[in-house]
Amino acid sequence: MRRGASIALTVAIAMALLLAPAVPAAIRGPAAAPIGSQAPTPLDRYLEHLKTLRVTFLQTVADAHGAEVGRSSGTLMVERPGKFRWEIHPEPLPAAAGAPQGAGGGPGSTTAGGQLMVSDGRNLWYFDRDLEQVTVRPVTAALSATPAMLLSGTVDVRKHFTESGAGTREGLEWVYVEPRSAQADFTDALFGFDRQGTLQRMILEDKLGETVTIIFQDVEVNIPLPSQEFTFTPPPGADVIGTPVN
Repeated sequence: MRRGASIALTVAIAMALLLAPAVPAAIRGPAAAPIGSQAPTPLDRYLEHLKTLRVTFLQTVADAHGAEVGRSSGTLMVERPGKFRWEIHPEPLPAAAGAPQGAGGGPGSTTAGGQLMVSDGRNLWYFDRDLEQVTVRPVTAALSATPAMLLSGTVDVRKHFTESGAGTREGLEWVYVEPRSAQADFTDALFGFDRQGTLQRMILEDKLGETVTIIFQDVEVNIPLPSQEFTFTPPPGADVIGTPVN
């Protein structure tokens, strides 16, 4: 799998505050407690009342040495339980990051391509525009250990993750999350909430030591969303891997 596609699947949603890859790992919560024994966190309270979500976002990726190696922007829509749409487009790196300028456009401009993930409640569709390739998997198998599952309401969060408070900084209250399964797509994550309890940032660390930071913008919660946003039909000519379930 291409590096960009791997990052897209690891994030799956929804996100710079901190680029150093050691940040998520450095803010460790207490040892995993038995399922159901932990006090509610801001993440629990947020998900308790979340029905729909629509945001735009800026996403940056830092390598194991803290250098920015990727930047993109996109939109995320969620309709609980089980449906979401995550669309992401690459952007040129800033000149300070060593990216070539000129052909990629000015600041804030996006380049062609990108990825789209759509969960219709039964299947997870992943469309790589650069490769013109579509991958489809049953949503329960695809989301059981990814950050997208946290927001989509597909299964019991506490069954698959441990949560603990990680303090307040940069005006946000942080929750540290660790997957219980060693097969998860990421090693740990931080979720940052503002004073109103709205999710504003996510920081994910993957198994390669890369850190993905996602800043939410234009956050809209519990608004009506068009049903067609959560359906997907492979475009003509695209290679399709997998068989959707009905």
